[in-house]
Amino acid sequence: MKTYRHLFFDLDHTLWDFEKNADETLRHLFEQHTLGRHGTFTADEFIGVYSRINHALWRLYQANKISQRQLREVRFVRTLAKLGVPESEVPATISEDFTAILPRKSAVFPFTHEVLAYLRERYTLHLITNGFQDVQHIKLTSSNLTDYFQEVITSEHSGFLKPDRRMFEHALRCTGANADESLMIGDNLECDVLGAYNAGIDQVYFNPDKRRHFADVTYEISCLSELKAFL
Repeated sequence: MKTYRHLFFDLDHTLWDFEKNADETLRHLFEQHTLGRHGTFTADEFIGVYSRINHALWRLYQANKISQRQLREVRFVRTLAKLGVPESEVPATISEDFTAILPRKSAVFPFTHEVLAYLRERYTLHLITNGFQDVQHIKLTSSNLTDYFQEVITSEHSGFLKPDRRMFEHALRCTGANADESLMIGDNLECDVLGAYNAGIDQVYFNPDKRRHFADVTYEISCLSELKAFL
């Protein structure tokens, strides 16, 4: 089996449970801004529509078709418009409130701390994320993940977005790692797996929902605890 020295983790949807933390935040905003007063949609419907629109906007952002500012400005306007709320009635601070509250949530995937503690004794750990720099460090602090990682490489810091191979090459330079001694662990087949592959880095596809796919990955796991079987 290949010997690795550096492990690169994605953060959102891999270690930090974005869906759970976002769900809690959106329910809070639904109550805080009394969105139920419109009487045309429930909190669950609000969350469902937001999730679909946010994911679509993130795909555009990762393809460099919209900016970070545009993503943040339009996701709630589009969500509420879809639910029948005119733009003039969209709460003025809802986007800022979301950005302030969400990263302070602390839910992580099962076995996150146990596995990172185990791996830290054997490898040098880093993060490589497309998440916005101003919130990623808050997430790490809120979920007690900061101390596990030597370097945190964000798209804003590197100037590139996963799956661009240049982001991975930047990460290798920042950490002094070689591609053949590195392993990328992430939940996104395009951003994490394909991006790492194109940079000559082995990959672990974290697939907790066991989604069917046809990608050729180095390793695949459905629980973080499975990393201990080969690392």
